[in-house]
Amino acid sequence: MDRIDLAFAGIARQAELVRAGEVSPRELVELSLERIARIDPQLNAVRVVFAERALAEADQAAGRRGAGDERPLLGVPILVKDDTDVAGEVTCKGSSAEDRPASADAEVVRRLRAAGAIVLGKTHVPELMQWPFTESATWGITRNPWALDRSPGGSSGGSAAAVAAGLVGAASASDGAGSIRIPASCCALFGLKGQRGRIPTAPYDISWQGLTHVGCVTRSVRDTALWWDVVADRFESDAPGTWVEAAAREPGKLRIACATNNALFAPLAKEQRAAFEETIALLRSLGHTVEETKIPYADLLGDLVPRYLRGIAEDAAATAHPRRLERRTRAMARMGRMLPDAVVERARAHESATAERLNRLLRDHDVLMTPGTAGLPLPIGRYESRGAIWTFNGVGRYTPYTPAWNITGQPAASVPAGFTPSGVPLAVQLVGRPHDEATLFSLSAQLEAARPWADRRPPLAA
Repeated sequence: MDRIDLAFAGIARQAELVRAGEVSPRELVELSLERIARIDPQLNAVRVVFAERALAEADQAAGRRGAGDERPLLGVPILVKDDTDVAGEVTCKGSSAEDRPASADAEVVRRLRAAGAIVLGKTHVPELMQWPFTESATWGITRNPWALDRSPGGSSGGSAAAVAAGLVGAASASDGAGSIRIPASCCALFGLKGQRGRIPTAPYDISWQGLTHVGCVTRSVRDTALWWDVVADRFESDAPGTWVEAAAREPGKLRIACATNNALFAPLAKEQRAAFEETIALLRSLGHTVEETKIPYADLLGDLVPRYLRGIAEDAAATAHPRRLERRTRAMARMGRMLPDAVVERARAHESATAERLNRLLRDHDVLMTPGTAGLPLPIGRYESRGAIWTFNGVGRYTPYTPAWNITGQPAASVPAGFTPSGVPLAVQLVGRPHDEATLFSLSAQLEAARPWADRRPPLAA
């Protein structure tokens, strides 16, 4: 296989090639290392690379393959978001305020290693994962491989930029108010935030007052499904079969609600509206019933903001050197500390009522579709030197469609929906019923087959 094709083959295909003996784990690791060295200086997606360790693990994986080991990700290189612990490495969270190495792998990393994956390094995030752009005073600017003057989103921006540029086939991600779905939307990737608790957040019991979910970003639905088969827990209510099998099934004829209203009354850019309407037409051509509606958000900000701000305050307090945090971060943390406990507790207690209200739409529909973001990926430096409140208000109007589903805890996915004439990615969001990731996998895979996106590559990725 051509080296560029191999780089963009995705983790499922790379794993198949390793099992068949058509490519070695060392070849995959060396390919990723070469691409990081050559391409990442333009992106700044990767904070640290574990080159020697990864090559040693690749040779070990080759020996295991020769002995008949058929673990699902044996010998496949991946990257880990820098809010997730890798034993012996500092989890910087986009800051210089932390300098203590992690004592053990996070549970999700442990499961990936157990499946044979090779952790190649860690990817950049904004400080304390607060923003839908990936820029920090400590680690600099991460750029979108599709448009270097734009952000890859955040907070999983480094992961998304790395996967979109073919540095690896998959990278871990997390989502407290859209941080899987927003970067996926910005970078033409598939990004699924699953049901709360589906993928463990350990060693953290909760993060951001229960808003944060763990996942990944990949170029294809199948690749995310394979990642999920490795790391996700199964619930008694789940349909039988693996997530890869769910992605391979036809979804049947679905009833899909679609809505463009949002809790902030933020305007929807013409490019996003066009992508949304084109996806409606595509869904109807596939036999689905699509009905326009409005989402009953009500006091969504009252449910979200106290948990978001308190989560930032808790993350800031947990750093080794809080005084090293950016001034904007300290201001956000201060607001979180100033909130009375009763306000935060009331927001959490209201979660079930919010979930019940928002899910009324899904009593008579299988899936809800919204735009992915309200506008194109943010220009680099849009919020540089801006204060906490200015930035908070601005990014809220850019990302008004994603946070609701962190409150309800149910699955939601960003699905690519074409490109602008200049090549900037567009996306829609699909929201599933509680615990029904299987329908999102099958519907997203159907959309991918009807309107392929993974065969298109950023110009710098050759």
